[in-house]
Amino acid sequence: MGLIYGYDIYLRPGNVARALARLAGLAPPGRDVPPLEVTLPGGEPIVLPFTSQFGSGPVNCSAGGTLELDTSLLFDVDEALRAYAQQSGSGPGADGRVRVGYIYVTVRSVSLLHPGYPSVECWAAMSGMSRLFARSAGVRTVFTALAAGSGGCAVCSTPVTAHPSRCAASTVRSSRRRPAVPAFRIGVRW
Repeated sequence: MGLIYGYDIYLRPGNVARALARLAGLAPPGRDVPPLEVTLPGGEPIVLPFTSQFGSGPVNCSAGGTLELDTSLLFDVDEALRAYAQQSGSGPGADGRVRVGYIYVTVRSVSLLHPGYPSVECWAAMSGMSRLFARSAGVRTVFTALAAGSGGCAVCSTPVTAHPSRCAASTVRSSRRRPAVPAFRIGVRW
């Protein structure tokens, strides 16, 4: 198993659809997959430009549980993203953004850290992408903005053997305001 870095976003229960809509706005336009129809807890419908476990059939999560999504996302170029794009042979697009994917997204109606709050967990599919998640200021900015715009808190999750302080602390500091979620932070001080 390779490195696993990701961003966990903890939200109030009513903010999951907003977070997913903002995440969908980061997906590359013109994907060659049919839209994914999802029914969220409470019966709220949303259509996403992602797949769920690499399929496009409707997904019903109205009773809660876990939703698994697969996607690619676009990030504004920085040095780490430029190096990643050159290594992968793609380079930045005409809009100056770099496509990174697959990114796995796990939406939990009950987060692993606090039962009263759902989470949206975005994980890199490969070790090289994991390193990018930890090193890129552009990636941190996107996930921090996604959390702040969804009324949540983003924490960079790292492998057990890694040191989360650099990634997690920079994520929290750049949000500039304390999110309205309970104090269950790991490796982060407010």
